[in-house]
Amino acid sequence: LGGFSPFNALTFKQASALEAALKDRDINLPVYAGFLHWTPYIREVIEEMAKKGHRQILGIIMAPHRSKVSWDVYQQDVSKTIAALEGGQPAIHYLDAWYTHPGYVKAIAELIYMACKEMDRDRFDKASLIFTAHAIPQPAANTSPYIYQFSQTAAAMANLIGRKDYTLAYQSQVENTPMPWTQPDINDLIREKKKAGIQEVIVSPIGFLCNHIEVLYDLDVEAKATAEECGMGFIRVETVGSHPEFIGMLADLACERFKTLD
Repeated sequence: LGGFSPFNALTFKQASALEAALKDRDINLPVYAGFLHWTPYIREVIEEMAKKGHRQILGIIMAPHRSKVSWDVYQQDVSKTIAALEGGQPAIHYLDAWYTHPGYVKAIAELIYMACKEMDRDRFDKASLIFTAHAIPQPAANTSPYIYQFSQTAAAMANLIGRKDYTLAYQSQVENTPMPWTQPDINDLIREKKKAGIQEVIVSPIGFLCNHIEVLYDLDVEAKATAEECGMGFIRVETVGSHPEFIGMLADLACERFKTLD
């Protein structure tokens, strides 16, 4: 994969695109990117914002489906950082969930059409459409809306492109863990599709917002290899990244949220 993950660079690109989209809406505000597991860490970014005198922070959690690991730990890290700041503490607000918002769903639809542009309608209909999200421990799934929100995104997506048949799958499960994780795994599902006579799969990673390692390796390498071993065609749809529909949605939602702030 070139020796590094493009995740940070792609996230910075999303932040820059959002800042430009806000400017187009006459809102001249800086957009920062902070990470939980790598630099610049969330705490570093919030400390920088506080030093620059920002008194209101609108947080956009870059995960479409909510669970403890995809949303809650980020909010906890933000709250802990703000509480530790000396002097005045900025107020933190968040965008509401947008997992079925038309802007997000339309961006995915356009990416599916782009990935399948060489296919005629008959071939497209015969191929198995699979939506994927990151696997999470089943106990965490039982106490969060993660699976429900994932399924709702898929349903909205399928309705928009006129597909009644589609399948949900999970990927990137931690190996050698004693606890159960959300199923089915994408590789197991591909093998099941082969047994059912399916000759081609279209995989759309709607649980991811840019092409980081879980997409580039777990799908483009491992899942693709599984499909090839089964003698099946494999088409991987792009993530939304900085797609104008997706970034425009974030900008519109941010503008609406700004109106509620003092």
